[in-house]
Amino acid sequence: MLLKITGTNYVLGHRLWAKDFPGFTEEIRTRFLIIGGGMSGLSACRFLSKNNHQDYLLLEMEDHLGGNSSNGQNKFSKFPLGAHYLPLPNKENKEIIEFLEECGIYLGDDESGEPVLDEYQMTFPQQERLFYKNTWQNDIVPQKGISQEVQDEFIRFFQLMNRFREKKGMDGKYWFNIPVYESSREEGVLQLERILFKDWLYQQNFKSEELLWLLDYSCRDDYGLGIDYVSAWAGIHYFAGRKNNWSKKYKEQVFTWAEGNARLAEHLSKYTFGKHFTNHLTFDIQLKDYGVEVKTFDNDTKRTKKIIAEKVLLATPQFVNERIIKNRDTESFNYVPWLLTTITLKNEFGGDEELAWDNVIFGSDGLGYIYDQHQNVNQVMTEKVITYYKSFSTDDCKKARKKLYSMKEKELKNRVLEDLKKAHPLIEDFIVEMQFHKMGHAMIAPVPNQIFGRKTEEARKDIEGKIFFAHSDLSGISIFEEAFYQGIKAAKQMI
Repeated sequence: MLLKITGTNYVLGHRLWAKDFPGFTEEIRTRFLIIGGGMSGLSACRFLSKNNHQDYLLLEMEDHLGGNSSNGQNKFSKFPLGAHYLPLPNKENKEIIEFLEECGIYLGDDESGEPVLDEYQMTFPQQERLFYKNTWQNDIVPQKGISQEVQDEFIRFFQLMNRFREKKGMDGKYWFNIPVYESSREEGVLQLERILFKDWLYQQNFKSEELLWLLDYSCRDDYGLGIDYVSAWAGIHYFAGRKNNWSKKYKEQVFTWAEGNARLAEHLSKYTFGKHFTNHLTFDIQLKDYGVEVKTFDNDTKRTKKIIAEKVLLATPQFVNERIIKNRDTESFNYVPWLLTTITLKNEFGGDEELAWDNVIFGSDGLGYIYDQHQNVNQVMTEKVITYYKSFSTDDCKKARKKLYSMKEKELKNRVLEDLKKAHPLIEDFIVEMQFHKMGHAMIAPVPNQIFGRKTEEARKDIEGKIFFAHSDLSGISIFEEAFYQGIKAAKQMI
């Protein structure tokens, strides 16, 4: 069995602490400079380009673009190294729908107004299954062998979420919306954001093990942290933010690809052709009368460049921004570490059972695994490739991050297999290779007061109309739509 570890280039990133960089030997001028090649930065480049502003450059610390929407590949399959699917957007989110059309995912409407979607880029049956009471069941909501009382509690919860999905404030805005910026700010909303989801659930008399597990799993899946740590607003938003109003036919499906959301990053990256530098770590930003002066270290040539821009967009997380701009208060931003494990298995793995796209284990510390070749239409299948996800849901993300980075191959293998063996006792007999991908700052944690709090609001503000900010951590929720929106919003402000 081959074991290997990959991850983000945190060694280069940590040089921001020391700032032991050489003096600059090259000077570049541009009108707009975007720092950070994740989804927000790429979205900003797309907006600039589509609005006839071509004088821009993008800098990225990693050796590729995409941020948390990146991927790997072996000889059997591509696989995600981060985000791996996109739910259908709300019909009101015209900018996302336009982008999906641009990507050849949305193909227009039929005569009844129903969107026509490329089904090869959507989950095939079986979409998801749950290992519960020693057997696999369809769907991840526990069903078999639960009491009438638990069934009634599920019904009551989802009826309440349906009401929240449609609820609007006096300002005419939904209480829960995507992007978050479009949500109402009335007092009832703010009250939900001030308390923990688990406390709200207790107040509503939701107490069954099965329901609380599902809600905890759901929050860990989208936010990294479970119901003990996220705000009630964030917990409800998971179920009420998506309106399920664009398509009647495809309500239960999502867009996904073997490489995950790296497919979307690839579409966006075409707007940076000839306009981006990878392996460049930005370490200093200074406001000048004539614009903004930026210093960036080229890790390939080991030289420093000075870039003079009229305006700069920092599409980087706040824990990075505090290292390159003075007096940035980012202590309120907490980032959850994640471990992704891509496992190559002999073709016989699973026997006659059908692997679903998403395979979840009830009561697990992890989030289950996705079958990366789920949409493979080839007749001949060789080894199987799955990717297991685990977030570290804890009240001390810094401690969890240190622990994750200290773990070696053997310990990682044991922890992952201990979880997977609950559903697959003999899985170790089928393993060819395991690749562990560590993400120390995978996503922002929407703890109470994170999304609508004063400190987050302060972090969103531009500096003298010259330095702007865009990242999903400014939304408080790390999903594609928020990053995409942040890039557009900041690019509009710049121009």
